[in-house]
Amino acid sequence: QVQLVESGGDSVQAGASLRLTCEFSGRSFISYSMGWFRRAPGQAREFVAGVNYNSGTILLGDAVKGRFTISRDNAKNTVYLQMSSLEPEDTAVYYCASNQDPRRPSRLATNVDYWGQGTQVTVSS
Repeated sequence: QVQLVESGGDSVQAGASLRLTCEFSGRSFISYSMGWFRRAPGQAREFVAGVNYNSGTILLGDAVKGRFTISRDNAKNTVYLQMSSLEPEDTAVYYCASNQDPRRPSRLATNVDYWGQGTQVTVSS
């Protein structure tokens, strides 16, 4: 059973930066692609970023390209989401996600095998 624990969510002003962290446990970390999704109030869950097992393939959602980056540290079983130039539209609960295809991260929530509990990011103008 995979467990994902997110941290780093906060309330910030527009233009600020935040780094979210997701700690993975329970299985072999390198057997999974990892990703981040978010859900804003009243909206559908949205893909944010994904990374494959060796960081050779990185995907970013259109809304965050140029502002967010995803990275992973396989020695620490951890994946990060570095967010910069935050906008009020980035306000959401951010979820860490794992995908059993280690080579190909997916934009689809239906391909996620495990979810974290979520961490709230609030950006005020």
